[in-house]
Amino acid sequence: MLAAEGGHNPIIPEPVEIVVGLVAFLLLLFVLWKYAVPRFEKVYEERSKRIEGGIEKAEAAQAEAQRTLEQYRSQLAEARAEAARIRDDARAEGQQIVEEMRAQAQAESERIVSAGQSALAAQRAQIVAELRADLGRQAVDLAGRVVGESLEDEARRRGTVDRFLDELEAASAPASKA
Repeated sequence: MLAAEGGHNPIIPEPVEIVVGLVAFLLLLFVLWKYAVPRFEKVYEERSKRIEGGIEKAEAAQAEAQRTLEQYRSQLAEARAEAARIRDDARAEGQQIVEEMRAQAQAESERIVSAGQSALAAQRAQIVAELRADLGRQAVDLAGRVVGESLEDEARRRGTVDRFLDELEAASAPASKA
């Protein structure tokens, strides 16, 4: 029915409209292809490069961070080893100082004991000499009273005193052995 009324079908366009539409479409396609597509391509390429550059930078930064971490770890290990070496050296040095101080104290102790023994021996010798002289005088006086003669003569006195002391030492030696 529609075809009978006017002969024109509204669904099917006129051939002139198809040609004009096709020329306009091709013209639009040409303009887009000539101007818009290169800009889109350029923007796309820049964006791709930025993304790739960002990825490369991130990878480089990660590699640098890894190298820095390894350096840090190696420096930390070296520092720990150095600290352990210093600690061991300090212990050894402390032990050596203790040994030296102990040796010095032992030497000082031995020196003091030796000096004391020397002083004691000197005092003993002095006391023995004083006792001999005193004992000799008393023995001469007593012997002079007993014998009834004067032992003023030095040679006689010395001989009598020496004989008396020898007898005294001989008598005390067997007593001290028992």
